[in-house]
Order: sequence, then structure tokens, then C-alpha cells
Amino acid sequence: MEHLTILYRGPLASCDYDCPYCPFAKRRDTPEQLRADRAALERFTTWVTGRDHRVSVLFTPWGEGLVRSWYRQALVQLSHLPHVDRVAIQTNLSRRVSWTAEADLSRLALWATYHPGQVPYERFLGKCRDLAARGVRFSVGVVGEPDHLDAARRLRGDLPAGTYLWVNAAEGRVYDDAEAASWTELDPLFPVSRHPHASRGLACRTGETVVSVDGEGTVRRCHFVPSVLGNLYDGSYAGALAPRPCPLDTCDCHIGYVHLEPLGLYDTFAGGILERIPSLL
Repeated sequence: MEHLTILYRGPLASCDYDCPYCPFAKRRDTPEQLRADRAALERFTTWVTGRDHRVSVLFTPWGEGLVRSWYRQALVQLSHLPHVDRVAIQTNLSRRVSWTAEADLSRLALWATYHPGQVPYERFLGKCRDLAARGVRFSVGVVGEPDHLDAARRLRGDLPAGTYLWVNAAEGRVYDDAEAASWTELDPLFPVSRHPHASRGLACRTGETVVSVDGEGTVRRCHFVPSVLGNLYDGSYAGALAPRPCPLDTCDCHIGYVHLEPLGLYDTFAGGILERIPSLL
């Protein structure tokens, strides 16, 4: 094995925002659940540390990870490992970003989402400007809800130069051409998100060079296919890694369809697959 990309999602499910389109809004984990999440993450970090092959990691917690010290510590620790190509996390940026000063910024990256109505605009923009000033790689995005359009336009105009603003199609929403054009003005790649991708039978890197791992170490090809390939910690997953076509009819989430080979998105996002930064802005 030369290189393995891991999408890690532990038991953490609590978030400090209450977005109406998210089932985990304002959910609180118990102290016991938080301790279990921390132990699971530390076990995973230890595993990555001991590898003798290249690894990239994207943390995709259901909740907000950076408000928890153990996620910040894991990102810093992994960023300093020479065999880790990239370590990134999806975040709402509600936490101060000063902790990034401890990380190796050649390997760290953030995938940030702006949620209008959940955070004062100037506060979120200030975090983005702080990250840019520190030299942290990051992308910023919004969910393409109609009432987010004006805020997204404002953000596009105010973000530091060179910052990619992505737009996720709202789940289940059908965009007419005029709506799609408005979002495409902000994100030229919005057409990739606009419609679910027919995926059954298509070649996909998941299950071969990309896997999903949960807090127990259970390995699946991706977050959206429930079949189990094995366990990370006993090594049983390794023999199951192989090229395989997608078994689902459609794939409508960027962290899934970016790995569909016929879409060619590894070229589009070359060097920025995990943090969702295209090679040419």
C-alpha cells in the first residue's frame, strides 16, 4: 500500500449551531459520549502515527469537532508526521483559530462552512481573514438555500483574494436554470453539485485507496455504503481493498462523488481533494 485516504467520523454528534437543515443541530453529547469520542480519536491518531505508508485524513464529524481540544490536538499532531500528506477537517469555524500556529501548515487544511443566521457575519469573516493571514489552507462554502444567496454574495466579495467559495446544493432541492445561474456566478463548480450523480457501476476510488472509518475502527468503502470491509485496528480491512464499482444508484455528496473516477474531479481538485480547493481558482 502506497497511500490511503481516510474519512474519519467518530461518535461525536454535538454541535453548537441549530441549522434547520441539519439533524444534529444543538444536539448535546453526554460526558460519557464525549469521553468515548476522545478515546476513539486518540486510538485512531495512534494508528496513523504508526503507519509505514503515506496517509491523508479528512475528519467529517456529525457535530463540530474544533470546539473539542482533542480534535485540535489530533490535527496538530498528525500535521507533523512526515508520512501524512494532508490532514483536514470540516468545521463551522466557531472556535478561535489561534491553535493552527502549532501545526505544520504544509499539511493542515480546513473545510469551513458559513451558516447565515448562526453566527454574526463579521465574526465569521474575521476568522477567514485570520486564517489567510496565518497562511492556513482553507475553503469556505455555503448551502445553496434561497435565503442564503445575498449573504453568500457578500461573503464572495469580502473573502481574502484566492479563497475558494463553494456552494452545496441543498438536499432535495430542484434548481431551475435561473437559480442555478445565480449560484454558479459565485461558484463555477456549482453545476457539479446541482444534480445527484448517477453512480451505479461506475469506477470509484473508495474501497481501494479511500475508505471511511468510524470510532470502532470499522472500515467501509465510504460513508454512504454500509457494507463492512473489515477493521482498521486488526488489519482485516487491508485484504479487502480493491477496485470496485459503486453499488448505489446515485451519489449526491461531495465527499463521495469527488472519488468517482469518470467525473475527473481529482484533476479539478488536484492538491486539494480533502479540503475542497480546486487547482485553478
